This record gives sequence, structure tokens and C-alpha cells, in this order.
Amino acid sequence: MKLTTLRRLACTALACSFITLSLSTPGSKAAPAEKDSILDAMQFELDRSFEKLKKTGEVPVYYLGYRLYDVNSLYISAEYGALTRDAEPDHERLLNVDLRVGSAKVDNTHRRGDGDGFGFRGSSGSARMYVPLEDNSLALRHAIWLETDEAFKSAEQQYARVQANKEVNVSEEDSSDDFSHETAQSFSTEPKTFDLDRAKWQEIVKRLSAIYKDYPDIYSSSVIFTAKLTNRYLVNSDGTKIKDSRTDYRMYTMAQARAEDGMDLWLYDDVSAVRLDEMPGEDKLAAVVKGVAENLEKLRKAPKAEPYVGPAILRSKAAGVFFHEVFGHRMEGHRQKDEKEGRTFTKQMGRKVMPDFISVLDDPTLETLHDIHLNGYYQFDDEGVPAQKVTLVDKGVLKSFLMSRSPVQGFPNSNGHGRCDPRSNPVARMGNLMVRSEKEVPYDQLRAMLIEEVKKQKKQYGLVFDDIAGGFTFTSTRMPQVYSLQPLIVTKVFADGRPDELVRGVKIVGTPLTALEKIVCTADDDGTFNGICGAESGSVPVSASSPSLLVGTIEVELKDKRLDKPPVLPPPLHDKGTTKADESPTPPKS
Repeated sequence: MKLTTLRRLACTALACSFITLSLSTPGSKAAPAEKDSILDAMQFELDRSFEKLKKTGEVPVYYLGYRLYDVNSLYISAEYGALTRDAEPDHERLLNVDLRVGSAKVDNTHRRGDGDGFGFRGSSGSARMYVPLEDNSLALRHAIWLETDEAFKSAEQQYARVQANKEVNVSEEDSSDDFSHETAQSFSTEPKTFDLDRAKWQEIVKRLSAIYKDYPDIYSSSVIFTAKLTNRYLVNSDGTKIKDSRTDYRMYTMAQARAEDGMDLWLYDDVSAVRLDEMPGEDKLAAVVKGVAENLEKLRKAPKAEPYVGPAILRSKAAGVFFHEVFGHRMEGHRQKDEKEGRTFTKQMGRKVMPDFISVLDDPTLETLHDIHLNGYYQFDDEGVPAQKVTLVDKGVLKSFLMSRSPVQGFPNSNGHGRCDPRSNPVARMGNLMVRSEKEVPYDQLRAMLIEEVKKQKKQYGLVFDDIAGGFTFTSTRMPQVYSLQPLIVTKVFADGRPDELVRGVKIVGTPLTALEKIVCTADDDGTFNGICGAESGSVPVSASSPSLLVGTIEVELKDKRLDKPPVLPPPLHDKGTTKADESPTPPKS
């Protein structure tokens, strides 16, 4: 599990950090890839290797692809008005060799039945390595040559194990091919560049982090600014040739406090932009930091919640995370034919899986929604297939899965959802998951419906979840088919009209099928949660958009709690011996 101090969604027992990121390429249109020294070197070595390796060895190569990611990144962090990290801009290049032997029907990636049961499919012989940072064609070709050789030898061994396992294992339920045939693509965009004043952002981050000086009960806090530029190069033996570019800028803050009973509490918020001039001004960034601090102060003093089963409202952004975890991961195609996966919806195609007023789609081709940039936007996936809009559920009925180039029964081709980070191999992943409803009411009416449902169930109160940090879901048969979400802001809404009460210390738990069928109604207030999702193909940018949901039954349980009390001494600034923020404390009297 790769848990961080950021918003997180652990997916298939891995982390999924929801962080506001986005990409915009206004006016970008498909065009033939132009001459490029990196692409040319990759293409030359691919042609040379594929021509010879398809006639070499006991099991010749039938597919070869190269992915190269050129990544520049900057990271600045500060705490309490002082820089804690200000690394020089980092530059790295990562090469992936996607090599397959055998045939599209059965190749070296075929699931052998001896895996770990967490939904991981066999490797395509892909090797990850750092390659020369300079545009030196011969040096790059040499690196590609070495990694291709290693990938080929590994693939031959993998294929032998695949064949051996087929001799001793029972027949598979899904005998779909291991790889799909797709149309070659040619696409090129102009590379983006960094354009920022590093010294300026150092000072901004320091000033923002100093805001926490005014909150003595917050014992840990940070403000971080990051910038990232990724240039991606794809070539394969199908004839695909792609060069594109992505930039991301973001500022995020996190703060921690401890309640008197020892419970650790934390809150997080962030802002992002696809261009630096789209970042909010410092006043708005300061308001974000103050909002986190003030909400955390309120949360620290709030009473501890109790275990609960009953009606609740998931506000729009929280509802997006709910659908991402409860439903989205179970729509990823490769999970449908892996017999060590729970396959919750594999046999449900064409059947009703949620209320008939709900539809769900995933559309990575959509760049913005209600003027918000969507983090899951892209034009081509990491297998060189064009991004496509996919209707997963139409009026409650299951219609499709998210597909990479790994076919499943009834879905022989990719729909452009094969995604990965630079160090991983592509599998089917979400892009921009969106929930649509035909039963919408104003939010105030939805809240009134919550109170009526509370009275109907003879409960004292219902719950409203305003924000969710993330969570996790298990899809493997070796684990319970459950999900768990970590809410940040939870409020009790009382049936007798008492004022709402903020509470702390719960997490949402449940099983997918039960959760989805309990949706009663939605509001007309679509919201979008942008972030990063981590699963077996690494961390990829995603978004989840949904209206607020009224759920007839939701279950919460208490989260774990430390036994430590809050810090014994006050922070140095708030000690009685301290006079000013930037002065040393008065030495104690002897």
C-alpha cells in the first residue's frame, strides 16, 4: 500500500491519492507525427529489433512497443514559515519495452494461475530503466537495444511457464485472446515548457505555511508547491507513433491535530492549474490554508461519532469518490477474466445493477466540466489507442466495461482506457468517471428527504458527508469484497430539528451491490473531485464527478485511535515566554 499524507484512495489494496491536477491543450488536433530525434531513434531500433526477433527463438515476437517518458519536476515545501525542501528541478527519462511472444491468442502475458490473487496480470516483458537525458540517438538506441534483449529473454521464459501451466490447470472460464488488434495512430503536439519564477514560489510557500502559526493546537502542517512536465513518446510494431506533452501545477496543504482523547485528525485541500497563469493569487491560496486550519480546529473540539447504520447524504465530491471506489474499479476490463478477482459485475451485463434513474459513463475525451478542468482528460492512452467515451450504465442497466488491449468475453477491443505511470505496464483504468441522474431535486429538498427518511427508519439522526479524503476497495477473492472510505467532514442532522452537529472519527464501510441499490435520490449540484489513483499499473490522473446522493442505508464504523495525549508543552511561539513570532523565547529563570 502506497499511502501518503495526501488525499488518498486505496484501490484494489493499493493507494489512490485524489489530488487536484489537470491538463489542457486548447486547439490541439491530431496531426502526423513530425521528425523528432527521440521518436526517430525509437522507431529505428523498433524496426531493427522487430524484423529480426520475429524470426528468432523458439517463440518469435509478434508485437513490440516502446514507451519513453521524459519527466521534469519541481518540489517546494515549507512548514511554519521555513522551507523544508527545495530540491533542484529533477529530470529523468524512463523507458518501457512492451514485448510479446507467441500470438495474440496466447502470449507471455497470459495469467498463469500462480499469481498473488490481487488482480495482477502477467508482464509483457516490459523493462523499466533510466535512459540518457540528452538527445543522443546512438546512446538512446543502445539503451533500447539492451532492454529489448532483456525483455525478449524474459518473455521466452514467461511463455514457457504459460504453456506448462495450461497443461496442468483447469480450463479458464474466459478464453478471450491476450491482446487485441488496433488501428495504427499518428499524433504529435508541440512540447510544453516550464515557465515559473522559482524564487517567487519559494517565498509564497513560506508565507502560506506561516499562517499555521496562528493555530496553536495544530501540531503539524505543511504547504507544498509542485510543477511537473511530462513529454511522452510511443511507437509500436502496429505502426503507431505518438508524441504528446502534459504540464501540471499545484499547491496543496495538510494539517494535523490531536483531540483530547488521543484521536489523530487531519485535513487537506489543494488547488491546481494546467498553466501557471491560471493558478489563483496568493490571497485565494491563503484562504485555502486558513480554511483547512479553521475546520481542523472545529473538528478537534467536535464529539466523537458512534457506529451507525442509516440514511445519509454524500455531498457531490464525496459521492464521486464513492462511485470511484464502489463501482469504478469493478468496471476495469482485466478484472473480468481474472479468476482470482471477485468479478462482482462480470455476469451482470444487460442487467439492472443500480436504480433506473442513474447512468454512469467514463469520458477521458472531455477536457472540462462546468468550467473545471478534468484530471482524467487525455487524447491517447498508454497503448496508443484513442481515448473514447464509454457508457458503463444506462438507466441502471450495465452496458460495458473499461477496456485496454486485453480482451474479455464480449469485448474484443480496447476503448482507449489502457493506462499506466512511467514505471508500470498498462491495464484498464478509469479516466473521467461521471454519474448522471434523472431524479434530481434542489439540495435543500434532498436534505428534507434525508430527515423524512430518518423519521421513517425511527433513527435520531442522519449523516451528511461533505468531503472524503479517499479510501480503498478490495476486488480479489482472497479478500472480502468490501470498500472503506475515509470522510473528513461529517455532520449529524437531527430528526427533531436540533442544530447540526459536527462529529469525528468514523469511516464508511460496506459492500458494492448493497451500497448501489440503496441510492434514493440525487441533488442538482454536480461536483468534481480531481486526483491521482493508484493500482497495479501505478498512479494515473483521474476525476470523479457526481451529484449529491441520498442513500437509504449507509454504515460507518469507528476509526482507530492512538492513546497518546496532545503534546505536553505548547508550541514555542505560544509559550508564555515567547514575545514575538521571530524572536527567541525568554530563557527560564534559574
